[in-house]
Amino acid sequence: MPDVGEGLTEAEILKWYVQPGDTVTDGQVVCEVETAKAAVELPIPFDGTVHELLFPEGTTVDVGQVIISVNVGGGAAPAAPEAPAAVEAPEPVAAPVAAPVAAPVAEAAPEGRQPVLVGYGVSASSTKRRARKAPAAEPAQVAAPAPAPVVPEQLNGHGPVAGRPLAKPPVRKLAKDLGVDLATVTPTGPDGVITRDDVHRAAAPVAAPVVESAPVAEAPAPVAAAVPAQAPAVSSDARETRIPIKGVRKATAAAMVGSAFTAPHVTEFITFDITRTMKLVEELKSDKDMAGLRVNPLLLIAKAVLVAAKRNPDINAAWDEAAQEIVLKHYVNLGIAAATPRGLIVPNIKDAHAQTLPELSRSLSELVATAREGKTTPAAMQGGTFTITNVGVFGVDTGTPILNPGESAILAVGAIKLQPWVHKGKVKPRQVTTLALSFDHRLVDGELGSKFLADVAAILEEPKRLITWA
Repeated sequence: MPDVGEGLTEAEILKWYVQPGDTVTDGQVVCEVETAKAAVELPIPFDGTVHELLFPEGTTVDVGQVIISVNVGGGAAPAAPEAPAAVEAPEPVAAPVAAPVAAPVAEAAPEGRQPVLVGYGVSASSTKRRARKAPAAEPAQVAAPAPAPVVPEQLNGHGPVAGRPLAKPPVRKLAKDLGVDLATVTPTGPDGVITRDDVHRAAAPVAAPVVESAPVAEAPAPVAAAVPAQAPAVSSDARETRIPIKGVRKATAAAMVGSAFTAPHVTEFITFDITRTMKLVEELKSDKDMAGLRVNPLLLIAKAVLVAAKRNPDINAAWDEAAQEIVLKHYVNLGIAAATPRGLIVPNIKDAHAQTLPELSRSLSELVATAREGKTTPAAMQGGTFTITNVGVFGVDTGTPILNPGESAILAVGAIKLQPWVHKGKVKPRQVTTLALSFDHRLVDGELGSKFLADVAAILEEPKRLITWA
């Protein structure tokens, strides 16, 4: 399982597109996985025949574990030799599954293309650990011995960096979450690898030990035996239904808890007459320059946010705790919160501040369509600077949104409703809405937050300000 983006440590296999015995070519998509960010299709970096799928659909797999083996020699999958011998990985990060028979490492890497999958090269296998201060070894392919059949290649990740305690990425993340220094942990895994249980014991010595995963078998085993225990499936009875917390929903929950208890939130509200903007929306729908484009209130609200951010640039910032610095962003990557079948995600429009109204309309349409199809990439959700969440589409008047981690502010847009409103000295039915701005009070004080929110409302009350203030 490769690292599919931005430090993610695990992914769920949603669907296999191949089966044992199928012929595959370099670059062919073989499976779809769901990370904490999005669903991603994985290509195979080999030409050959599928030998074995080591995990069934629905299994959550740690980054670095072997998920598929491929016979790169063509033909049927090889039979197991009478006396196979397992070869250790360059760093002992062996997946807790039964692996196909491994072959000894060639003295020198063969010439030609080195298969690579989403940032991973092919590491040279060795039974010896590299010296701590030596540079990383060059990738090398595994070569089969002369008397044995061609050995299936496996997809997995690199081992730990020399000089650091030996542990897989998920174990490092667990240690970080529990506040455990890996240098102080006594490893019990093969060749000094720190396991999850080691970390738990270091964090809570009195806790009962957890049963360790079985070591990699030396001989091939049936797929059923190779698959570790899966996360509990959805269970239901007459009174309760239990659904495993994983994927996007799990990541969203962790991010929101972290944001809520890290950034001091302040929320301000403003209710105003948005009738003129609603009329402009109808006029733009018939404008030839917007022909074929989707025009709705969110488009003009997004434009109003961009203009208001230009007038109040300090609203577009981030708090760097490690460096103890405030990072002012001179660009706006505008996030749009989107509800999908897999949970809430926030993809963003890169450099939205530089886009014209037609360009912004296209970007919004593409963002929403991609999110609904579940095809949003991890890259599309990274680097956001300001977020809009439209709770009004659900008929909700307003809310107190939680900041997207790493951002200084988020704007919630309430439902637009026909209400009695004092207009030109008389009570008339007008289109009215409420905006709610939550901001990080470390970065944004009350004056700045109030000015920004008032500017957004002023633009939407008098949309000609989109021209005069731009």
